[in-house]
Amino acid sequence: MRAIPHHIVITKPLIRQGWALTPCNVDWVRTERKTTRLDRVFARLDREPERPAHIDVPRMSRHRMVLFGSTLAFYVAIVWAVVITSWLVRLDWQVMFFRPYEQWAELHAFVDYYVVLGQRGPTAVMVAAWLGWRSWRQHTLRPLLALAVSLLLLNVTVGAAKYGMGRLGPHYATEIGSSEMWLGGSIFPSGHTANAVVTWGILAYLASTPRTRRWLSAVSAVTSLGVGLSTVYLGTHWLSDVLLGWVAGLLILLALPWFEPLIARAEDRIFGWRDRWYARRGRAAPAAPVATPVMLKPLTGREAGAAPEPVSASRPAGRTPAYLAPGPHSTRAERAPSTPAGSRRPPHGERHPRGNTPATRS
Repeated sequence: MRAIPHHIVITKPLIRQGWALTPCNVDWVRTERKTTRLDRVFARLDREPERPAHIDVPRMSRHRMVLFGSTLAFYVAIVWAVVITSWLVRLDWQVMFFRPYEQWAELHAFVDYYVVLGQRGPTAVMVAAWLGWRSWRQHTLRPLLALAVSLLLLNVTVGAAKYGMGRLGPHYATEIGSSEMWLGGSIFPSGHTANAVVTWGILAYLASTPRTRRWLSAVSAVTSLGVGLSTVYLGTHWLSDVLLGWVAGLLILLALPWFEPLIARAEDRIFGWRDRWYARRGRAAPAAPVATPVMLKPLTGREAGAAPEPVSASRPAGRTPAYLAPGPHSTRAERAPSTPAGSRRPPHGERHPRGNTPATRS
């Protein structure tokens, strides 16, 4: 910290623009505006100045490959246990005869609404709205494209398994103790459960930080668990349907890194079409402004007659502080305080200042 020379005049606008003076030794000190929690919330609603570079794309690592293989083996084991009418089918019939919707009838109204969190239409609209805002804020189409790929995989894999195995539900069962397979049904695996795992799990998959990913993973797991148990409570699915639905949705989330190169190519192609469309209409493609914060350094005795030079701030260029929302006001570089070294009297053409050296004015 360097002291201001004694011959420099201190003006009040310097203090109004964020520069403070210490009472003992007159120094030039930068003060930060103390922001509130509400300021940070509104700042996060603004658009990023450019596409964030710290968001990593998940890759198909060895750990993920092991998880994918184990989950696939568990998927095959559940299907085989139902086909051979094992203990899992007997457990399905015991839960069905227990009739949970009669044992806990007071929960029926709540479960009727809660099970909507697994329906494909309402959940897809809610998640697409959130990811659409994130795509606009981060200048990328990856969140929306990842959601589209996951829903496409969900429809293809779960739909093919449903109609391929043709299992009947508890309300349409024909023979007590049978697996009800290949009879024209479409409930195995549970579509509600698999859809809940995919649509809410994609939020954790696209999270920006590890801490956010952990929290969203826990929330999506609890939500999909509740949706699956709600279908068992209502009697629309066997317990084994719900187990296979959880596994089917998890397989889709684990396989998404294989489709990241396809998502990147699709994003580049869409942006290329947009740029060519703007070029045909004679307009430039929208570019995000990059705001670079600057800081002024104090004047020395040698530089007393010149204006202060802006130097780069300690923060990296290209990113504005996360708690400051951009606005229509001018930047600090446009309204930088200048310290006059000579007379403060306005210049006149017919007058000459006193002394041999003319007074300079920045």
